[in-house]
Amino acid sequence: MPKLSSFIGIFLLVFAMLIWGSSFVALKFAMKDLGEYTVIFFRMLIASLCFIYFIKDFSKYEFTKKDKKLILLLAIFEPCLYFIFEAKALLYTSASQAGVITSMMPLITAFFAGYFLKEIISKQLLLGSLLAMVGVIWLSVNASASSSAPDPLLGNFLEFCAMVCGTGYTIVTRYLVDKFSPLFITAMQAFIGAVFFFPFFIYELNVKALNFTFEGVASLFYLGVVVTLCGYGLYNFALTKIEASKAAMFINLIPIFTLILAFLFLGEKLSFQELIACAVILSGVVFSQIKIRRKKELKFDISGSFYFCFCFCYSFSYGKRGFAYF
Repeated sequence: MPKLSSFIGIFLLVFAMLIWGSSFVALKFAMKDLGEYTVIFFRMLIASLCFIYFIKDFSKYEFTKKDKKLILLLAIFEPCLYFIFEAKALLYTSASQAGVITSMMPLITAFFAGYFLKEIISKQLLLGSLLAMVGVIWLSVNASASSSAPDPLLGNFLEFCAMVCGTGYTIVTRYLVDKFSPLFITAMQAFIGAVFFFPFFIYELNVKALNFTFEGVASLFYLGVVVTLCGYGLYNFALTKIEASKAAMFINLIPIFTLILAFLFLGEKLSFQELIACAVILSGVVFSQIKIRRKKELKFDISGSFYFCFCFCYSFSYGKRGFAYF
């Protein structure tokens, strides 16, 4: 049942993107009272404790040298480097802007696949990537500094670096899912991540005043159980049902979910220029992936996608007044 399998994969990916979109909000809540590395360590630790029950099932696997190298490479990409960049990014930029930067991941994935897997990079992809990159630069340069986003330019650049790491994770995972279960891959990420971030936690424990409030602890458990365990588990399982290149396209949903959740829970709003920049980014991503048959359709797709992206972002930044654009 190929169609049913694809449908299941799509459903799981959408749900995973919703969970990942909420992670930016949860990280913002957690890092109000705790250090960024402390948050990541406990996120990995809590997830690891959840996987202890499955250790007996994991013992059935046999590992080759290549398997060990791929697992190590996977963990270096994500969670290690990815979370270092993302946690630092959220110290300098807003959850909304960080979520929008994630829409660049499908484009980065396509370029990596073209270089390492020798896949064809079309002119359409190049044009869409250029448009999206212009939007990212525009968003970062025109972003307004605030108490929650003191240096958006630096924060957005760090989030972009996290997306590069996420791309490496996606490509490596596609190799591993042929032999290992999604549950095992997610567990290895959690175990290695907990060990890797433990020294960082000890360092912060000695140099920072950590305040374990109820809100902070609740955010840690949400990040550890729901985002790490469920989110990555769903994504890894979906990769057994759908190709990595197609799965990467669903990353475009993260900024949509993040904008909604950041507006609802953090009260974040974007300026008019930032909204246009967001629309340019999302339009570039959409344009790079649509199927073009005639020039008339091309014009409609570009203008239509830009208008929708702009109106959507505006609506969730300015509340009821914004919905008038629809």
